[in-house]
Amino acid sequence: MDIQLATRPMQPDDEERLYRLWPRLSPDTVYRRFHSPIRALPDETVHHLVDVDHDRREAVVATVGDEVVGVARYDRSPADPSVAEVAVLVEDAWQGVGLGRQLVTTLADLARRRGVRTVTATVQADNDRMVWLIRRLFPGSTMTVDSAVYEIRSPLTEPSAGTPEPPATAGATALLSRWG
Repeated sequence: MDIQLATRPMQPDDEERLYRLWPRLSPDTVYRRFHSPIRALPDETVHHLVDVDHDRREAVVATVGDEVVGVARYDRSPADPSVAEVAVLVEDAWQGVGLGRQLVTTLADLARRRGVRTVTATVQADNDRMVWLIRRLFPGSTMTVDSAVYEIRSPLTEPSAGTPEPPATAGATALLSRWG
């Protein structure tokens, strides 16, 4: 079945959509994203995700209808704004169909255009899907293992000349195949 997914920057009114996303996440998905078994979504986490300035802090979401099904975000380092930490979360029902790749690619394009030259991430070493995604999207990554967690550092290459502004700045729709 083909589904239309809209990808766009996070908006202040996405807060309630993030609360609605939480019950659709498995304990494994929550653990892999937050590295901890969190039972309830902390209000400060939601506020942090939604409160973006679209420069130092950015987040993009994928939506189906009025529901958020995926989020990717970056936070620039206060000490070095050319470095940003990246994280992604995709609802279980949408994992494995390219949505994470779409979100991370959109986010990386925005980050490059805003002067980010290196992205970092913390990923559990046994999170094969995320490790594969990073290796595919950022082939120059270095992965250092520390207590069964990869500390990842990836250079961002310059966008090629004439590359149009990524669709996330204005909103975009992608067609992904969903099985299940």
